[in-house]
Amino acid sequence: MYAVVQVRGVVNTRRDIKETLKMLRLHHINHCVLVPETPEYLGMIRKAKDFIAFGEVDAATLATILTTRGRLTGNKPLTEEYVKTATSFGSIADFAAALVNGEIRMKDVPELKPVLRMHPPRKGYKTTKRTYTQGGALGYYGTEINDLLIKMR
Repeated sequence: MYAVVQVRGVVNTRRDIKETLKMLRLHHINHCVLVPETPEYLGMIRKAKDFIAFGEVDAATLATILTTRGRLTGNKPLTEEYVKTATSFGSIADFAAALVNGEIRMKDVPELKPVLRMHPPRKGYKTTKRTYTQGGALGYYGTEINDLLIKMR
């Protein structure tokens, strides 16, 4: 499972890239979505790689993010009690582990919003004009996306 975060805005960009970000449900900077590792999603990620940061998320980080930034309809926070009543999982950590393993999807939980509105990272992005391998904030992070997500919680 990939965590995808929009890092740059889309003013003066090509229409196909804007549409790709729209299909990924990334409408604003610092929004995060979780997508499976399918060829279709990988193609969309490659198309928008100059505007997003992405990498493999682990269960512990995902549990932290869902606890702090997970929202239900009506902008209510995601709680342990709701996860227990709406799903067969006993806690948010169990739900996050099943989500990472692909056993369940976010849309299988009723009223759970698919987009996580993140805080800007503490100490900021390095630069939003270079890739991660060049010392910037764009592109593929690998498992180090977890560090970025923790800074953004």
